[in-house]
Amino acid sequence: MIDLHTHSLFSDGDLLPSELIQRARKKGYRAVAITDHVDSSNIDFVIKRILKVCKITNRAYKDIKCLAGVEITHVAPSLVAGLVKQARRLGAQVVVFHGESPVEPVEPGSNRAAIMAGVDILAHPGHITAEEAALAKQKNVCLEITARAGHNLTNSHVAKTAKEAGAKLVFNTDTHTPENLVDIQGREKIMLAAGLSLEDIKEAERNSEEIIKGF
Repeated sequence: MIDLHTHSLFSDGDLLPSELIQRARKKGYRAVAITDHVDSSNIDFVIKRILKVCKITNRAYKDIKCLAGVEITHVAPSLVAGLVKQARRLGAQVVVFHGESPVEPVEPGSNRAAIMAGVDILAHPGHITAEEAALAKQKNVCLEITARAGHNLTNSHVAKTAKEAGAKLVFNTDTHTPENLVDIQGREKIMLAAGLSLEDIKEAERNSEEIIKGF
């Protein structure tokens, strides 16, 4: 499994990055991106430290790849593009944006701003529109099917809208605590419940592989 959306105690997760990676290893994950929440106040602090721990971890383990990322969260749509550029300049390997989840007051227009800025993954994009999904296809932005409670309420809508538009999907756990790390069977159950097929599940994993190739 590949999971490109997780959180450590550098934002609102419970685990040290090293424990997060170790727990993922034991569940059979082969790549994990640590994507703590950032805005302009902490983006440089977080990326620098996650890059450091991933470098050390990747030397220690050969059966899992750790990638340094961010989840740009609750920033004004007008600020998204600048933060995406800053994240990449600072060395972020995976850039996720906190989409318009049905359970949080994300500013309207955030989904579109993130897609236009060229993030790698638009996380839990809620009631994403057909137009936004078509734009995601054009910009090669992956839309997320999530295991996270609350955010997952619109998984079926995201899956249907993405498939109709031809946009790419990925599966992520949005892990904050140890029990959030699902296994392969858990991933399959969640994605099938969203109306996806076994082939769709395989394709989503390939889409994740495409994001991290070269790192």
